Amino acid sequence: MSARTLPLLFLNLGGEMLYILDQRLRAQSIPGDKARKVMNDIITTMFNKKFMEELFKPQELYSKKALRTVYDRLAHASIMRLNQASMDKLYDLMTMAFKYQVLLCPRPKDILLVTFNHLDAIKDFIRDAPGILNQVDETFRQLTETYSCLSAGEFQLIRQTLLIFFQDMHIRVSIFLKDKVQNSNGRFVLPISGPVPWGTEVPGLIRMFNHNGDEVKRTEFTTGGNYVLPQREGSFDLYGDRVLKLGTNMYSVSRPVETHMSGSSKNLASHAKENIVPNPLAKEELNFLARLLGGLEIQKPGGSETGFRLNLFTTDEEEENAALTRPEELSYKVINIEATQEPGRRAELSRIMGELEVAEPRPGSAGKGEELLALMDGL
Repeated sequence: MSARTLPLLFLNLGGEMLYILDQRLRAQSIPGDKARKVMNDIITTMFNKKFMEELFKPQELYSKKALRTVYDRLAHASIMRLNQASMDKLYDLMTMAFKYQVLLCPRPKDILLVTFNHLDAIKDFIRDAPGILNQVDETFRQLTETYSCLSAGEFQLIRQTLLIFFQDMHIRVSIFLKDKVQNSNGRFVLPISGPVPWGTEVPGLIRMFNHNGDEVKRTEFTTGGNYVLPQREGSFDLYGDRVLKLGTNMYSVSRPVETHMSGSSKNLASHAKENIVPNPLAKEELNFLARLLGGLEIQKPGGSETGFRLNLFTTDEEEENAALTRPEELSYKVINIEATQEPGRRAELSRIMGELEVAEPRPGSAGKGEELLALMDGL
């Protein structure tokens, strides 16, 4: 398992979350100022400098339940609130979209281009907030510094780590079903035609060499697909044409988005095992979350600001029905982090919370800015 996978997983899932929230905010006709505040607050929290420093430290992935806790806190980093069923659906859509992107990456290194597509789109959400934009650009620089020197083999290990994380998730998504890229059992249909990975050749030719390395024979064969060479490699620069479209916003055109549990997923033993059997890594997961979320406490709306509930379903009745019918083994119960009384751990959390107490650049009047990273009391 690669210890460099977590930042890519977090940022790509976070990008998908922002795509979905933006689409639902528009679908529910939330006033523009409130919608912008929600997006800006979540992005500010997501790209907090100290939070990113913790994220980029080499570490193994933990369970879906642990990561779900991170996104639950992140989605509620503003005045918006989600019910359990809507949060479940949000996480389902995020994970299935990124799983599809990882499966379709022509080469393992292209996962970085998918990440850059997400960051490019996130920057479009915050054009009017240069302070937040700088946070995203700083994360881009961290990505470049961390991953530009990795070999093809290391990127392959990252891709395999991501696929292992997603391997038991087969949730049907209406967009994928309508586009016929997903079967009724929730498994994806991978294309056998199209551009080959950059730096490779179109299949159809076998070359044979002798012991001196000289080519001695060529044999052609018929392939089952229609392959073409890519016109150019995607740009890994801060600004540039990524060429690869994976990771761009598939909700930019208004389309209904639904998720459904496939029959195999409802009875998936591995999911049940993850939730029922005691996890030997539970303590490590809690320590991981404590490090990552230490001090991350979301303030309640104050002053004239009022909170609102976002529904990822068409109606409240659909949301209630989804909550009742969702299989227990697929529900991600949020993990509550409590500070341990162990002196070493308490000191570590205090250190992290102190680091998080920073004044992030705020656009406009400083009086309107809200501190999203309030310290946890009683530690």
